[in-house]
Amino acid sequence: MSEILHIVGGGMAGSEAAWQAASAGVRVIIHEMRPHVGTFAHKTGDLAEMVCSNSFRSDDDEQNAVGLLHWEMRAAGGLLMEMADRHKLPAGGALAVDREAFAAGVTERLRAHPLVEISGEEITELPREGHWIVATGPLTSGALAEAIRAETGTESLAFFDAIAPIVYADTIDMSVAWEQSRYDKGETEAEQKAYINCPMTRDEYEAFIDALLAADKAEFHEGETAGYFDGCLPIEVMAERGRETLRHGPMKPRGLTNAHKPDEKAHAVVQLRRDNALGTLYNIVGFQTKMKYGAQTEVFRMIPGLEQASFARLGGIHRNTFLNSPTLLDGEMRLKSRPNIRFAGQVTGVEGYVESAAMGLLAARLAVAEMRGEALPAVPSTTAMGALVTHITGGADAKTFQPMNVNFGLFPPVDGLKGGRRGRKDRYKAYTDRAKADWQAWLGAAARDAA
Repeated sequence: MSEILHIVGGGMAGSEAAWQAASAGVRVIIHEMRPHVGTFAHKTGDLAEMVCSNSFRSDDDEQNAVGLLHWEMRAAGGLLMEMADRHKLPAGGALAVDREAFAAGVTERLRAHPLVEISGEEITELPREGHWIVATGPLTSGALAEAIRAETGTESLAFFDAIAPIVYADTIDMSVAWEQSRYDKGETEAEQKAYINCPMTRDEYEAFIDALLAADKAEFHEGETAGYFDGCLPIEVMAERGRETLRHGPMKPRGLTNAHKPDEKAHAVVQLRRDNALGTLYNIVGFQTKMKYGAQTEVFRMIPGLEQASFARLGGIHRNTFLNSPTLLDGEMRLKSRPNIRFAGQVTGVEGYVESAAMGLLAARLAVAEMRGEALPAVPSTTAMGALVTHITGGADAKTFQPMNVNFGLFPPVDGLKGGRRGRKDRYKAYTDRAKADWQAWLGAAARDAA
């Protein structure tokens, strides 16, 4: 096929989109400005670099919507799930990866593909000709963001993503901390001990909250507003919502038994999750923060077991821009005013690595079909993939549109199942069974149309 699919951005969505298109026999050019033009959050020029957590979250494809999305992407031959499985780390029921090995693996596979070219130029305008997918994510360059605003005639919405700190494992005091996944979840010993846990007494917790609330915070530029995505709240913002909020969130003690003092119940527990295959780095789970660097080291060293901690990376905060997609995109993820351009990834208003990659996968398949003069059947809204794309292209209220993780609340109900917490297990299994059958049927139909 002589036509080229241009993909702007080599993050999760752009990398998956490139793989899907090239695997279908389409020539691809990935326009990735890094490392020639850097961002404050990225450290390398690798594709699919993970700048926040190293977790793809739950891998449970029967009871969890993101685990179902993993399953659907694997069924569609997703490169990112293949690399995640290859470079996974023990993480209980979650799918966590060695972030450097993961990104290097994705980059190597795409560079080696004969139909993929990687260009280092920065795209600063929205092209009027050719087939394009814009997958620039939350750190879209200023020039391109201005071009998007000029085209859409509206100011982009914005909130702030906060990054959790990473600790050197050998600086954690294991005479205080212990290894255990919540409720000993996992099939192997490594999975059951995938997290390091730091316990707090009531007095230690109260002192920590006081310090957290009093710490110096990053200031925003004039004209910016701090509207946070609830799935990635800075810990200070959670603490401001109530002194017990953290103890019922990332610091909840449930399902954990102190190996050093099994008869003593912790008032709160801070968990750290392995961040690389060597086990030399651990990130503090759920501890996204906007504290200034000096304040972070002081406050985090109040955590029992982290008194002497050294940090490979401190937390940070960055602006995340995204489209009001229900207004601006059509059902095939095309910009209504420029249908030669599709958008994919976080810039469309999905939140999370997996959701971003999934929208890249779908955008590429839609683009390839269009380039071939074909029409794919609509993705069933009963699937995780379909629930997400339906949400961003019209299912959400444009007036209140905010970034969204995949969740069962986006799925059409299954008739005959009772609601409420007691029926949740059966209901979720019905959702995932239905989704798997419908996704496989859609993949089969798409393959027949392409044949």
